[in-house]
Amino acid sequence: CHDWNGKLHEFGSHWRSADCYDCSCSRDGIDCCSSFATPVGYDEEKCVSIFNKETCTYKVVEKNDHSKECPVHGWVG
Repeated sequence: CHDWNGKLHEFGSHWRSADCYDCSCSRDGIDCCSSFATPVGYDEEKCVSIFNKETCTYKVVEKNDHSKECPVHGWVG
């Protein structure tokens, strides 16, 4: 299987892409799904979600003070 960057992967192999998708290669082709959950149900006027590509996680913080985390009522993904 060739991924989006042209890299060749063996059948039966698994990897995490640079944009945080878990992928696998089979004889049917490549299958990828997100490895992260997206926050929903938080105060979008007061807070902002920030994605960390190194840890593949979201953090929801106050727009005016990124040191203060906001409560999140649900996650999708």
